[in-house]
Amino acid sequence: MAQQFEARGEAVAAMKADGLEYEERMEALDDVTWPKPLAELLELSLRTYRQRHPWVDPRDLSPKSVVREMFERAMGFGEFVAHYKLARAEGIVLRYLTDAYRALRSTVPMSARTEELDDLVEWLGEVVRHTDSSLLDEWEALTHPTDEPEAVVRPPGENRKLSANPRALRVMVRQSMFRRVELVSLGRWQALAALDGGLTAEAWQDATAEYLTEYDEVPTGPAARGPALFRVEEEADRWVVTQIIDDPEGDHDWRITAELDLAATDEAGEPALTVTGFAPTT
Repeated sequence: MAQQFEARGEAVAAMKADGLEYEERMEALDDVTWPKPLAELLELSLRTYRQRHPWVDPRDLSPKSVVREMFERAMGFGEFVAHYKLARAEGIVLRYLTDAYRALRSTVPMSARTEELDDLVEWLGEVVRHTDSSLLDEWEALTHPTDEPEAVVRPPGENRKLSANPRALRVMVRQSMFRRVELVSLGRWQALAALDGGLTAEAWQDATAEYLTEYDEVPTGPAARGPALFRVEEEADRWVVTQIIDDPEGDHDWRITAELDLAATDEAGEPALTVTGFAPTT
C-alpha cells in the first residue's frame, strides 16, 4: 500500500503537469496501484493449474514487487523501511522477506534454478540475517530439529561478518554499483554524492557531461545490469570494484570504479563503498 501511495502521488503530479482536471485525475487514479510484475502471466498460469487442482484458491494470488524492488534498487532493509515510512510495520516487512527467502530456497525446483536466482537467494538471506537472525533460526530449528530443548536466539548480525559470505556480498556490491549507473542515467547528482561521499555532485555532473559528448545515453537495460560488466579484484582488506558502462556503441570504455572497505563493511553490516572515479579507460 505504501508503494501504491507513492505511485499515485507521482501520477497526480504528472497529471497536474498535463493539465487534467480534478475529476479526471481521481478517475484515472483508480487504475494506479502497487507494482505487479508478470501479473497477467501468473493469473493465466494459476487458471491453468486449477484445471487439475480445483482446490487451489485463486484469491491466494497477490503479485507484489517488494523483494524485486529492493534487489533492483540495491536497498537494504533499513533503507526500504525509511523510504516508504514503514517504521510501525517493519516487523511485517521482515516476516514477509523471511517468507520470500524460505519460498525461494525451498520450493523452486532445481530444474528452474539459475545462477542469478541463487545469487538473489544468497543476498536475501543475508539481508534477513543482518536485520534479525531469529526468524531464520526459528525456521532452521523447525526444518532441522535437534535434541536441544531450547534454541539460542541470536541478536541481529551477532558474530556474523558480511564478508564471511562473499557471494552475497558480491551481489550487494554489484547491485549498489548498478544503482549508481541508474542515478547517472537520471542525472541525480546530489543523490550520487550522498551515497558514499567519494565524488562530489559537481564531479558526477562533469564526468557525465563528458560521457554524453561521446554517447547519447546511459543505458540501464538487462545487458547493462549483467554480471559481465561488473568486476572485482579481491585483496586482503578491500575489494577494488569496477562497473563498466554499457554504452550504445558497445565500446565499454567508460566505467565507475570504487573501493570496498571490508572491515567497515563488517562493522556496518552493509557494503562500505567509496567511488574513486567515473571516467574512460586510459
